[in-house]
Amino acid sequence: MKKQAQKALFITISSLLFAPVLIAQNDDIPRTEYGHPDFQGTFTFRTITPLNRPKELADKAVLTEEEAKEWEEFENHRQNRDLIVDSVGGAGYPPGVISYNEFWYERGNETIADRRTSLIYDPPNGRLPDYNGAGKERHAVYTQMVFESAGPEGRTTVDRCITGFNAGPPMLPASYNNNMQIVQTKDHIMILNEMVHSARIIRLDSEHNTKQLKWEGDSVAYWDGDTLVIHTQNWYHNYNLRGLSKQAEVTERIKWVDENFLEYDFTVEDPLSWDVSWSARVPLRRSADPIYEYACHEGNHGLLGILAGWRRYESMGMNGDGTPKSESGPAATSEN
Repeated sequence: MKKQAQKALFITISSLLFAPVLIAQNDDIPRTEYGHPDFQGTFTFRTITPLNRPKELADKAVLTEEEAKEWEEFENHRQNRDLIVDSVGGAGYPPGVISYNEFWYERGNETIADRRTSLIYDPPNGRLPDYNGAGKERHAVYTQMVFESAGPEGRTTVDRCITGFNAGPPMLPASYNNNMQIVQTKDHIMILNEMVHSARIIRLDSEHNTKQLKWEGDSVAYWDGDTLVIHTQNWYHNYNLRGLSKQAEVTERIKWVDENFLEYDFTVEDPLSWDVSWSARVPLRRSADPIYEYACHEGNHGLLGILAGWRRYESMGMNGDGTPKSESGPAATSEN
């Protein structure tokens, strides 16, 4: 109980420190015919601000205006795929392995308005907590499963076009398709993410459903004043996008900041992954663009290529990553 009270106090103080200057007043909030705040429309959550605070900024929670401009210039240059030399690599890619060119990226090119150095604000160091013992063990099993690639079920849900790597919950900015649409009825909220065309149908309810487990978990919501609170639990299994266990719970909060911005705040709790919870805050900026279809399954040559390539290596007496069998071991993946 004491821990929860301290947590609540920290979040309250943090909100006061980082709250935007413009806070929507009750009379200014658009409302649906049912009297609820009207969030309907399309929004983007792209930003160059990272989820985790860079280690070189360990003791700096907020950038000055000049520092933010310098950071934007540095990161936009570092991540520009058109500037990466194939034989050298860069931005996390080894030599000879470069993804799409810069035209296809939509990661955002500016820091968030309050110039925080990370989207995570709790823990105070702005970084994901380390896995606990149970988290490390489960993550090792998952990594080995991906390494072996015994069949389609042994690949990630992203490879299989089941979930999007930024669609959530929780939603997090990524390289592209950082767009979403909100639709409201009297009893439901629908969040449609452009990535993998993921649609979450959220009931305004207090009871969770366990009859049909979902890849994105079961979400129910309620109104806390003018803030929409969404609680999600009961994921299908441990191989969901972020490796959350069946005991994980995600609480998301959405509210108006001004006529062009919603604030998206969330907390992740998973005793089988971390000993402490972690929280992040992401701005949702209103967008004039529609949500486009993301036909991931059409021509998904990547999955076929991965499995065929690994089987070919195995037939040659090698590991799936091309190393001799005697050097077997987990290969690094983008989700490790």
